[in-house]
Amino acid sequence: MESLITLFTPHGNSTQWLAVGSIFLLAGMIKGVIGLGLPTVAIALLSLSMTTMQAAALLFLPSLLTNIRQLGSGTGLMPLLHRLTPMLLGICLGTFVAGFLFSKLDPVCSGAGLGVALLLYGVMGLASVHWQVPTQAERMLAPVIGIATGMVTASTGVFVLPSVPYLQALNLDKDKLVQAMGLSFTVSTLALGINLYGSGTLQWNIAGDSILALLPALAGMQLGQVIRDKMQPALFKRCFFIGLLALGVHYLWGAVKS
Repeated sequence: MESLITLFTPHGNSTQWLAVGSIFLLAGMIKGVIGLGLPTVAIALLSLSMTTMQAAALLFLPSLLTNIRQLGSGTGLMPLLHRLTPMLLGICLGTFVAGFLFSKLDPVCSGAGLGVALLLYGVMGLASVHWQVPTQAERMLAPVIGIATGMVTASTGVFVLPSVPYLQALNLDKDKLVQAMGLSFTVSTLALGINLYGSGTLQWNIAGDSILALLPALAGMQLGQVIRDKMQPALFKRCFFIGLLALGVHYLWGAVKS
């Protein structure tokens, strides 16, 4: 399989690397400000010029390493890991099962699924939907949420639904919530990476592209942390979710026209 960067435009050159680097810089910046959004934004923008799964393969290392950095930003990881294990196992199961079932999924259907996921996430974010999950319901609900997240991950490359709303409903403090999202995203990235490797989409010749994409992602994340201290997060989040809505409409419209 040829390099994904070659697939981005007809000829490999600095212009396409500037485009890819800018996408990862923006996605990393958003993650630095609000603690999430790197895979969602990168997948959404890269998929304008390549298939969703090719975008997910290019995203693998930037997503994995920035999420490992995020989950390591707090303390008390083991109790959190123990609490979230049922959901994390569900993510793996859902990703692997859906990867098998949807291995021949038409790119148009994948694009439509991505559009729906972006629209739902954007609407929920703008509406500031807040759930409350009673402690006694976690044991039953967590695996279901995990399986659903894994299935969305395998079909669209986006792994924020429904895991992020669920984690927000657990009444974790701010630092624990950011750490929990990092843990969930790390497991989702690894599970999706296994799927992509098994299907032949993620190969060693893509590793160099993915490593290079990591650099602007980390720079953007650092920039985002600076911005977070200087602007209102609520305003930034509103702009972020409006952007996701616009991209969701774009993908759905493209699927309808096809």
